[in-house]
Amino acid sequence: MFDNTSHPAGEHAGLAIDFLVVGGGIAGISCAIALRRVGHRVVVLEQLGDARTSKMSRGGIRLPPNVSKILFHWGLEEALRGISVSSEAIEIDKYETGELLGTHIWEEVIIKETGGEYLFCHHSDLWQLLLDVATSAGAEVRTGVKVVSINCDNRQVRLSTGETLRADVIVGADGRASLIQQNIAGEDVYGSAPSHCLFYNTIVPGDIMRQDSDLASLYSRKHETMFMWVGHNASAVGFRVGGRDDFALHVWVQPTQTDCSDDGCWGTETSLKHMRKQLGHCEPRLLKLAQHATSGTRVQVKMLPPLENWVHRNGRILVIGEAAHPLPAGSTQSGALAVEDSAVLAKLFSHLRSKDQIATFLNAFQDLREGRCASVVTSEQRNLVFQMMPHGPQQEKRDNAMRARHAEGRGVFTTGAPAEQWEEIKELFGYEAEDQADDWWVKWGLLRERAQERSREMEAQMNARFSAFAKAWRT
Repeated sequence: MFDNTSHPAGEHAGLAIDFLVVGGGIAGISCAIALRRVGHRVVVLEQLGDARTSKMSRGGIRLPPNVSKILFHWGLEEALRGISVSSEAIEIDKYETGELLGTHIWEEVIIKETGGEYLFCHHSDLWQLLLDVATSAGAEVRTGVKVVSINCDNRQVRLSTGETLRADVIVGADGRASLIQQNIAGEDVYGSAPSHCLFYNTIVPGDIMRQDSDLASLYSRKHETMFMWVGHNASAVGFRVGGRDDFALHVWVQPTQTDCSDDGCWGTETSLKHMRKQLGHCEPRLLKLAQHATSGTRVQVKMLPPLENWVHRNGRILVIGEAAHPLPAGSTQSGALAVEDSAVLAKLFSHLRSKDQIATFLNAFQDLREGRCASVVTSEQRNLVFQMMPHGPQQEKRDNAMRARHAEGRGVFTTGAPAEQWEEIKELFGYEAEDQADDWWVKWGLLRERAQERSREMEAQMNARFSAFAKAWRT
């Protein structure tokens, strides 16, 4: 399944503690893997049962280089390649007409420089792979258990069965509508935010596409291609997924029906009939893809900044993934940021020697991650606005710029000098999550530990002198 011998875990913590992870999606399971790699004990609680958990999202997921390289480093490269395909190009078309606006082929040298690859796979296949790795590494993953309340002061959660569980650290990896987040923030930040649009994540069987002359060219290209349709308050993305003979379709639309609110969670299968009605005026290929879709999920898309506080005031409870920094549903970086979070958290806790360090490490985690996550969230929000730009001068400027580049034989995303392009790519895809934690430890963590150690030595010396003085005085 995976090879951890050529990519051994990092340094094990001097003190192993108990982590309770609430939420068993990509964020929660990757967190369990990362923490087990450095020797900590982990229990993951997921409210969906076994039968439904593997279908948390009935669709595809995009894994950019900044996350694939972390998974490669964890020894999962061979297993990951077995369930994915590597993206080589993107094609931009008009949502309403299918007009080709341009293409862009990823430069192999630049992608290789990032240390990862741009991969496409089934969300459920990725989740199953990570679950197998987590349990093989010794994490306990309990499904079908719902957390109904949390006692922050005692670091204790109560399940719907009445059972209570306690840990040294509680990690909220329970998504946008996070119970842990609500306890930290004192309010339902995500639930109270206004809806921007609806997102549908669906799958279309590849055998059906190959039999249709209009769709066959979408499924098979010289370069493995992701298709993006840009339209008036609507957009779609399509790509082939590895491991199975399927094509993923993501759709963002402004709701045209009052009964199309959020289905509540990724595990709830939406009505495909509703999705087809929501498409509005679109090109024939998109309509056909929607007609052939076999399953799907639907959630609301909301635009909001990362949470202000990720760590509870008691210094023992924190949120990661979309519980801390929700992205627009369907974002390229949704799963990636969660895995980055996990890698950084575990790297910090690989240095744990005393429970006195826990609060420091959790606060350092937010300090290290909040700038990066805020930047990526803003970028993903802008990308969605770009894709769904309403008809008008800005939309015409966008389309004409892509048409002009395509006519010149250039990639649609070619802007500025090559050095400028590389800097942009390096910032997003070349980000080294674990290096950030290492730098913090060298610059601040070690200094703090040495200062505390020196303080303890001085205190011991003072105590010894006082004891000697007291003994001499008594005699």
